Amino acid sequence: MRHGHTSDAELFYPWRVQSAVIIGNLDGVHRGHQAVLRQARAIADARGLSTVVLTFDPHPTEVLRGSGPPRLATLERRIELLRRHGADEVVVEPFTQELAAVTPERFAKELLADRLGAKAVVVGENFRFGAHRAGGLDALRGFGARFGFEVAAAEVAGDERGPFSSTRVREAIAQGDLAEATHLLGRWHSISGIVEGGDRRGRTIGFPTANLGGVSEVLPPYGVYAVFAGDRPGVMNLGVRPTVDGKSLRVEVHLFDFEGDLYGQPMRVFLVGRIRDEKKFAGLDELKTQIAADAAAARVVLAEAAAGAAVRENADGGR
Repeated sequence: MRHGHTSDAELFYPWRVQSAVIIGNLDGVHRGHQAVLRQARAIADARGLSTVVLTFDPHPTEVLRGSGPPRLATLERRIELLRRHGADEVVVEPFTQELAAVTPERFAKELLADRLGAKAVVVGENFRFGAHRAGGLDALRGFGARFGFEVAAAEVAGDERGPFSSTRVREAIAQGDLAEATHLLGRWHSISGIVEGGDRRGRTIGFPTANLGGVSEVLPPYGVYAVFAGDRPGVMNLGVRPTVDGKSLRVEVHLFDFEGDLYGQPMRVFLVGRIRDEKKFAGLDELKTQIAADAAAARVVLAEAAAGAAVRENADGGR
């Protein structure tokens, strides 16, 4: 739910509900975020409140510093995941210089208490808010006492390596460690885009591909991956195609046993396992032989992954 602004006096539009509010960027909605959503859901259910996530777009650091971290999910995907994991409503507040200049008191009263009807607020221990990031957890608790809401520190979920975090997920994906990324997310990492027309070279060697354009999520290293696109198994090549041209980045997905026209359609691709690094071959014949081997290897990986019902179920919700 995105709200536009018309003037400073109307920076926050009233939204008359009583709610338990979670505040954060929550990129990726990983297992740590899921734990916080369960915590807020329990508070909301016990008090008869609505569970509301207050998140921001673009990422605050994009506005304040000129660049932000690579995104793990598109905004639409983030909203979908937040709702799946317990949010009744997701309020997307456009992050602007105007919002960044709001005082902590005004943030607490006008946005949380007045607009969102907050009766409980769940934030991380290091949460900062208001102009110059002047407000912290203690300040929020003080404002809550004045404006009618309680404040709870978010539960910290993790494993033997430390808390689950978006940074850990990004690092795992950047290293090509999809097993670790899956562990942290509780589902397969996915990328999405629109199928674009290509040079149709794959079709001439018996492996037609869907070329995915407009991908904005963080990508793993160049290479070949076992994937699901929707419920369809396949193999994906990510890279610059050194055997063909070695120039532009391409995301090419070959779907097994599929014939059809996908041009112009949206596609979400779930990255299940890494098959090999990208490499240059002597020619198209050698490339064709390797693709056949890659496809066979991907089928094995996907068959084993499909047996993991819990992970498969998590991923299916977004297909």
